[in-house]
Amino acid sequence: MAIAPNLYEHTLVHYTDPLHATELLRQYRPYLEMIPSMRRPQESLIPIPLPIAEIQIPAAHTSNQRPQVKSALVPCDLVFLMCDPEWKVKTDVELLVFIHRPGESFTELLTRWRQSQLLLSRSYSWDMPLQYRDIFSEGANRHLPLFVLFKETLAVIKRGLKAARLPCIVDTTVSSTASTNSPKLITGAPETPD
Repeated sequence: MAIAPNLYEHTLVHYTDPLHATELLRQYRPYLEMIPSMRRPQESLIPIPLPIAEIQIPAAHTSNQRPQVKSALVPCDLVFLMCDPEWKVKTDVELLVFIHRPGESFTELLTRWRQSQLLLSRSYSWDMPLQYRDIFSEGANRHLPLFVLFKETLAVIKRGLKAARLPCIVDTTVSSTASTNSPKLITGAPETPD
């Protein structure tokens, strides 16, 4: 059974909301325990959808030029930055969330994680949402992945992630709301009241 495009969209939108971001992490307890304050989870997690990072590219060794900065779209769907709610300081843990996309194979999903690792192996900083611009956004030492799959995801992908020992969850939270909120077919004939 194929993943419906609206399921991916609904999942991305749902977990971009800080109120729902902790919902996702409740499904994978080791990451839930990393949230700096469970009393103030909305202030402890900064979700950034389709994140952009400013990557520093070192200058050639023979010249005295400054490193170049290049903007890059990190190929994860969401990044959760952990933040101390008292000090408004980002911690050294970043969670990269990879939502299984419609038609995406195991190789393509895993390649997105590997590309993210390569991009974030250099010095970088995040392009922060407007309300968090005052938070220091330099990169972290720990980039932890979380793969979000669906019951429609092929079994080979689930087996592959488990074999690679990568943390994954099968999310059912959004699938029920996505199917009830699906757009109705518009036929051109006006609806008649009952």
